[in-house]
Amino acid sequence: MEFNFTLRYRLPDTDDEIGVLEQHLAEGGCDDALVGIGLPGRLALAFCREADSAGAALRSALDDVQRAVPGVELVEVSPDLVGLTDAADLLGMSRQNMRKLMVANPQSFPSPVHDGSTSIWHLADILGWMRARGSGKVTMEMTELATAALQLNLDREGRRLQPKA
Repeated sequence: MEFNFTLRYRLPDTDDEIGVLEQHLAEGGCDDALVGIGLPGRLALAFCREADSAGAALRSALDDVQRAVPGVELVEVSPDLVGLTDAADLLGMSRQNMRKLMVANPQSFPSPVHDGSTSIWHLADILGWMRARGSGKVTMEMTELATAALQLNLDREGRRLQPKA
C-alpha cells in the first residue's frame, strides 16, 4: 500500500547547505519525499511511501531521516491535527458540509483538542466518527495512517513531558 504523510523537524545547528541536506536525505532512503525548508532551522518532508502498514511506513521514514540527518528533532507527524477545512479536504467534502455535520451533531461529533476561533481535532477522531456513521468517504488506509500519526505524536509528547533524570 502507498501512504502519504508529512514529517516536520527542527534541524540541529549545522552549516550544511540545503543541497547537502537533500543529498544526505536521498542517500539515506528518503528519495520518496519532497523536501521543504520554510523557516530557518525547520524541515518538512512530504512522503509517498510504500509499506505493508501505515505504522511501518512511518517508522521506516522516521528511521531513515534520523540516519540521514543525525540530531534532527521530530516536531510533528501528519496527518493528525486538523481544522474542519483540512478534514473536509481529506474527505473530499466542502468545509460547509463538515461544519453542518459538527453543528447538527453536537453531542456525538468529536470534541476538539483546542476549541477557539480556530478549533483543532485529531483526524483519527473525525474519521472514526464518520466511519461509525457509515461514511463511504473514509478508507481503512486513511484511518490507519491518522491513527498511527496520532500515536507517534502522543509518544513524542509523552517523552518530551517526562521529567529529566
